[in-house]
Amino acid sequence: MKLEIAHESWPIAGSFTISRASKTAADVVVVTLSEDGAVGRGECVPYPRYNETVPGVIAALEAARGDIERGCTRAHVPRLLELHAAQNALDCALWDLEAKRTGKPVWQLAGLAPPQPLVTAYTLSLDTPEAMAAAAAKSSHRPLLKLKLGRDGDAERLRLIRKAVPRSRLIVDANEGWSPDTLAALLAVCAEVNVELVEQPLPAGNDEALRRLTRNVIVCADESAHDRAGLDRLVGKYDAINIKLDKTGGLTAALALAEAAKAKGLRIMTGCMLATSLAMAPAMLVGQLGEFVDLDGPLLLKHDRAPGIQFHGSLMQPARRELWG
Repeated sequence: MKLEIAHESWPIAGSFTISRASKTAADVVVVTLSEDGAVGRGECVPYPRYNETVPGVIAALEAARGDIERGCTRAHVPRLLELHAAQNALDCALWDLEAKRTGKPVWQLAGLAPPQPLVTAYTLSLDTPEAMAAAAAKSSHRPLLKLKLGRDGDAERLRLIRKAVPRSRLIVDANEGWSPDTLAALLAVCAEVNVELVEQPLPAGNDEALRRLTRNVIVCADESAHDRAGLDRLVGKYDAINIKLDKTGGLTAALALAEAAKAKGLRIMTGCMLATSLAMAPAMLVGQLGEFVDLDGPLLLKHDRAPGIQFHGSLMQPARRELWG
């Protein structure tokens, strides 16, 4: 087996702002595996919030090169690599390689139903209330909008956006930007404007206030939710979890997490980091298992890789095998 590792930077259409920072490019690491004429690829996004960087992920993959090229399997991935983004790229490349070698699609190899088109949320970057309302109005044709919040003025943002898009479904991502003192009031405004779900309103290390809070909006763990080992800590605080392959360490772990979360009564959202269609393709298989899908990464880029996932507005088509799987 031959391993290739590449860092790619994909410009964002404008900039992308959340409560923590802004960025103008999506930096990804692509793993390519070649064996017996077949080629498999996987893409990951090292995320500084989780102490992962592009150089760190590349170094980890290089350190494991010998074991990988001697012929690793998906079961070996967590033992070879500690960084979850690195695990994700390798795991997805192994799935793709097996699909290309066997001629069977990944969904079939994984024992899943054939994937169907999915409606993805479309994310509005954090900005002033007026600017976000104007951006929402421009995207009013999209059925599901995701609002990045987490700074002063969020109540005004919510009310102005709802006024601008009275018929769109809304979900919110505070990216740990709210506090226990403001939580109840902001969730009440979310309920007032018919927000369906709020992601990670409180910092991951300071979310116990959720356990005793009555609310009329689904509260979803994102930064607090990584793998099956942490599920028990979420039950009673959250109603749902956001499964991202870069947090779980790949498709293999993500599918196992979705099954375990459902068994504990947690609802499923499938999310992504800012990345290309190569990262969205495996995540779409997880998206088949949940209620909320946020896989709009390619829609936020100036251009996607080719061939990419076909989007008809916010409706995603299953990936072609030339791309992945």
